[in-house]
Amino acid sequence: MEIIKYPLLLFPINQQAMLGLLVGTDYQVVEKDERAVKNSLTQYLQKDYKKYDYYPTLEITDPKVKTVEVTVRPSYEKNGVSYPGTQTLKVPITVVYGETESNYHECYLPLLGENFYYYDARQFKSLVAHFASTILNQMTPEQIHQYVLYPKPSLGIIQLRVKNNRDYNWDYSRKRQFKTLNRLAERYPYTKAMRKNVSAFPEAAWELENIVGDVVEKIMSLRANVLIVGHSGVGKSAVLKQAIKKIDNTSRKDNLGYTFWRVLSQRITASAKYLGEWQEAIEEFIDELSAANGILWVLDMIRLLQTGGRGAEDSVAAFLISFLQQGKLQMIGEVTPQELESMRRLLPGFVQNFQIINIEELPEHKIQSILQKASDYAAQNLKVEIAADAQQLAYRLLARYFQYESFPGKGIKFLGQCVSTALFNEKKHISKNDIIDTFIEKTGLPELFLKDNIRLDTIELSQYFNSKIIGQPKAIEKMTGIVKVFKAGLNNPYKPITTLVFAGPTGVGKTASAKALADYFFGKGQKKSPLIRIDMSEFQHPSQINRFIGAGKEVGKLVQDIRERPFSVLLLDEVEKAHPAIFDAFLTVLDEGMLVDAFGRVTNFRNTIIIMTTNLGASNRKSISFVETTSEADNYMSAISRWFRPEFVNRLDGVVMFNSLQAPDIEKITRKELEELSQREGFTKKGLEIDFSENLVKHLARIGFDEKYGARPLQRAIEQSIVSPMATWLLQHPKVKNCTLEVQFLENRLLIQKK
Repeated sequence: MEIIKYPLLLFPINQQAMLGLLVGTDYQVVEKDERAVKNSLTQYLQKDYKKYDYYPTLEITDPKVKTVEVTVRPSYEKNGVSYPGTQTLKVPITVVYGETESNYHECYLPLLGENFYYYDARQFKSLVAHFASTILNQMTPEQIHQYVLYPKPSLGIIQLRVKNNRDYNWDYSRKRQFKTLNRLAERYPYTKAMRKNVSAFPEAAWELENIVGDVVEKIMSLRANVLIVGHSGVGKSAVLKQAIKKIDNTSRKDNLGYTFWRVLSQRITASAKYLGEWQEAIEEFIDELSAANGILWVLDMIRLLQTGGRGAEDSVAAFLISFLQQGKLQMIGEVTPQELESMRRLLPGFVQNFQIINIEELPEHKIQSILQKASDYAAQNLKVEIAADAQQLAYRLLARYFQYESFPGKGIKFLGQCVSTALFNEKKHISKNDIIDTFIEKTGLPELFLKDNIRLDTIELSQYFNSKIIGQPKAIEKMTGIVKVFKAGLNNPYKPITTLVFAGPTGVGKTASAKALADYFFGKGQKKSPLIRIDMSEFQHPSQINRFIGAGKEVGKLVQDIRERPFSVLLLDEVEKAHPAIFDAFLTVLDEGMLVDAFGRVTNFRNTIIIMTTNLGASNRKSISFVETTSEADNYMSAISRWFRPEFVNRLDGVVMFNSLQAPDIEKITRKELEELSQREGFTKKGLEIDFSENLVKHLARIGFDEKYGARPLQRAIEQSIVSPMATWLLQHPKVKNCTLEVQFLENRLLIQKK
C-alpha cells in the first residue's frame, strides 16, 4: 500500500465551526472541529477512490504554509478588460508551498484557485505577488472584501491509502491523473462544497433559456466548437455556464463522461522557459483532454491570438488550428463583436472552426423581468428588500450613464453591489437614496445630475467657477454652459461629454479651469482625483503612439488611465507638441467616444470631458499685463487652424480663449493662494488664523508673476517668501496657539506678529 499525504488548510470560523480546504483540489467542508473536518474529507477521498479508482495528484513532499502581503488595486472586469479602481490595498495571501520529488518547487494559492511551479527559491515572493495580483486586480472591491474575511488558517495533513501499480479504466475522466491538464486548467462546474461565485446573485441565464438550449445542442449533438458573440453585459457568460451545467447534469445522469475545463490563455505559456516548451505542453494538454472526454472553455478567447509569439500568426491560437480542424479539440468561448472582427482580420483560419451564436440585448420588458427576479432572489435568499422605485431608478441611471455596457449584465452587477453593501452594513432594505449613494461612489457624479427633483442654481454655479477661475469670464461662461447641457440631458450620449481646446498664453488658468470642472462633475465619490493629466510633449515621435494608446499586450497611458477612471476630465497638456499621428488615432474618440485597438478591446470615453491645452498663437505676446490689452482670439484661432488638420478641428465642440491676466486678476489669484495656504495642517492643528496684509498681497503679485510664464511662479514665490519664514517663526514660538497671526511686508522684509 502507498500513503498519499494531502495538505489541509483549517480556517476557524467560530467556536462551533471550522472550514477545511484540501489544497490542490476543489474539496471544502465545514464541520464542528479539526477532527471532524479531517474525517469528513478523508471519507470523501476514500469514497472517490473506491468508486472511481481516482485520487487527486499533489507533488509537494513537505508542504508549508505562509502568508504573503500583496499590494493590489481592485478593478471591475468588463468584456475581458480590466477597469482598475481608485484605492490601493494590501491583501494577505495564504500560500502553501514546498519542494517536489523532481527537485523543483510548487506553490498553491488555494483561496484564489491558482498554482505554479518554480525552480529558484529566490523567485518565491515575486511569483506569488505576480500571480496573486493578476487575479486580485481582476476582482471587484466586494469580491476582495469576501476574500479578506477568511481568518488566518493553520496547516494540517490528511492521508489516503492507495494500492501500488493500479490499473486504470480509461472510460471515466476522473480515473486518470491529468498532470498537465490539472496544472493549466480547472474543472467546471465546481463541486457544491466549494463556492467560487461571490456575487450576490446566482449564475442564472434568465430570459435566455432558448439560447442556452441552442448552445447545448451544438456542443452535444454536433460536437461543434462554439463561440458566443455579444456586447458586454448581454449574458454571454451566463449562457455558457448554464449550458455547461445542463450538459454536466445530463452527462452524469446518462453516464456520458463529458467534462469541462476552464483555462486562461496566459496560463498556457506562463511556465514556458525555452523555445517550443509551450507547444509541447499544449500537445500533452490536448492528449489528456481527449482522454478525459473534455471540452475546453477559454475564458479570454481573444488573448489566444496575443499569447505565444510576436503576432497572431505564431500565437497559441494559430497552433491550435490544426487540432480544431482534425476534431482533436473541442473548444467554447465568448467574444464581443469588435473582438470577433479583429480575430477574423488577424487569423481568419481560427474563427472558421467555430459556430457563431449571437446574443442581442434583450427588450426592455425582459430586462425589467430579470431585474425583478434578481430582486426577488435577494429578498427570499438574502433577506434584503430592493424597493420597486429604487430598482427603476437604478435602471434609469444605468441606461443613461453606462450606455457602452448592455443590460441585463450592468443591472445585475450594480444591484449585486448594492446588496453586498447592504449586507455589509447589516441593512435589510435598499431605497432610492442607497442607489444614489452607490452611484455617486461609483462615478463621482453629484446628486445634482442624478436627481431630477434637484434644480440647478445658476447663481451658485457661477459663484463656484468664479471662485476657482479668475480673470477668464469666457471660460466660466463655457463651463457653466457644459453643466447646464449635461443637467438637461441634452449632451450627445454617443460622444464624449464635451471636447474643448483651451487656448491662450501660459500661466493664465487653463489647467486650473480643467481641475475646477473635474471637481464639479466627478469629484463627489471618487477617492482619486477625477482629473487625468497627460503631458503631450512626451509623444513627439510617431513610434510613441504605442506608448500613448497601446499595442498588442501593452496598454498605453491614455487607455490605462481612462479604464481606471472612465468618469473623469482628460487634460491633454500642450497638445500641439505631440506628433500628428497621435491626432489621427484620436479622431474616432472625438467622433464616437470609443477607442478600439487591433484586438477589438474597447476603451470608452463617453463619460469623459476631453480638454486640450495649447499655447499656439501666444508667441512673442505678453501673457500678463497691468494695462488693458486688446483681444487675441483671432491670433489663437488662426494659429490653431494652421497647425491642426481641418478634420481634427471640425470634431471639436469648441475653442475657449484665455485672456492675458490684468493687475486686479493677479491680486485676486494671490489672495486665493494665500487663503489656501492658511488652511494647511500646520496652522489648523494649532488653531491659528492668518491675516495677510494688503501690502503683502501687492508685493507677492509683483514678484510672483512673470510676463513669459504668467501665474506659474506665484506658488514658488509664496513658498520662498511666506512659507519658509513662517515655518522658522513657528518653530521659534512653539507655544503660540489659538490666535490670529498678522503677516505684513514692511521695509522689504516679512513681519509676523500676534494680532
